[in-house]
Amino acid sequence: MYRYTKLSLLAIVFAATGAVAYAAKGDMENDALMVTKARIPLVQAVTVAEQHANGKASRAEYENSKQGWVYDVEVVSGAKVFDVRVDADKGTVIGSAEDKADHDDDDDHDE
Repeated sequence: MYRYTKLSLLAIVFAATGAVAYAAKGDMENDALMVTKARIPLVQAVTVAEQHANGKASRAEYENSKQGWVYDVEVVSGAKVFDVRVDADKGTVIGSAEDKADHDDDDDHDE
């Protein structure tokens, strides 16, 4: 059993290394792989957004926008939900708006 665990861990390491190498080549099919190039980690972006909106994050995405690469963090504060955009290079809030109706998950209604 120890041998299988060791092989599984090696497979995970190789898979992770391959994903980073794939991301470094610029052959991105998935925007999520670009997070390896972000200066600010997701955890820090979530913390900044939570402090800005005085609430708790319910989801976060890393995406390319007009402002460049940003974290889009949805924060629940009391009975309100805010979409907070955090610059992925500087870690600063570049935009925040109350989300009156969550239209981001329209495709998820079957789940």
